[in-house]
Amino acid sequence: MTLYLRKQVSKMNRILIITNSYKDKDLAVTKEIIAFLEEKNVKCANVFTEVQPGDINIPKEFEDSDCFIVLGGDGTLIHAARVAVSKKIPLIGVNLGTVGYLCELESGDLKSSLEKLINNEFSYEKRMMLSGDVYLEGKKKFSDVALNDIVIHRGGELKLLDYIIYVNGEHLYTYSSDGIILSTPTGSTGYSMSAGGPIVEPGAELIVITPINPHSLNGKSIIISADDEVIIEIGAGRRKEVEKAQVTFDGRESVALQSGDRIKISKSENVVEIINISNISFLKTLRKKMKNYT
Repeated sequence: MTLYLRKQVSKMNRILIITNSYKDKDLAVTKEIIAFLEEKNVKCANVFTEVQPGDINIPKEFEDSDCFIVLGGDGTLIHAARVAVSKKIPLIGVNLGTVGYLCELESGDLKSSLEKLINNEFSYEKRMMLSGDVYLEGKKKFSDVALNDIVIHRGGELKLLDYIIYVNGEHLYTYSSDGIILSTPTGSTGYSMSAGGPIVEPGAELIVITPINPHSLNGKSIIISADDEVIIEIGAGRRKEVEKAQVTFDGRESVALQSGDRIKISKSENVVEIINISNISFLKTLRKKMKNYT
């Protein structure tokens, strides 16, 4: 994992706290963080997200925050990252969920970490994102980015669909399956892993293609370069009937598809900056998570 030193300033002065109030129901952790930051004369504000579709409402005076502190789990952090990346603000997660691969901090011992945070005693990791363009009847109708994954899956009837995959214009394979996951290294510990995909060091730059329940003995993931361009086309049914599908970006934005529609996926120009205070390696984190949640 490559860690980058951020351009240092004397101290963080403005921090936005983003709380999943479902995970911090009595706001005990949120209040603890606010009290500590205010004691250190750091200006802070608190907004809420329940990890449901919709925007996080960032107060105007905090649109240039020094960082976001995100309380919840990986889903909450991914939601916040979609806002942070557009404003080029780094973020750090406090794990109030279960596994929490993306959230470095735990709620039990925050003060020492917060002290390092506000005094800029940290490095940060750059995480690649995916960019997806949706073409309906040959015309581009929708574009979005994803930190974790872009998932194309069946809609309507419970049956397998054909997903025709092209890489750099060349036909790679046609999967007959419930769906296809296009994952970043960050997203490799999410849905892709549940579908049998590999765990990838999050600082890497590559794209993981993983079929969901493929009707094939060759249902393995395929790893390609981050510089490759992937096109996935929704195939027609066995009797050439029109099939229905959907594409989602980080499990949130959803677009309906049908046979002949295509999704073009490539590495995004945007990156997410994840703050690293402890400098604990990904392997150590992985070992801990696997031990605690097996």
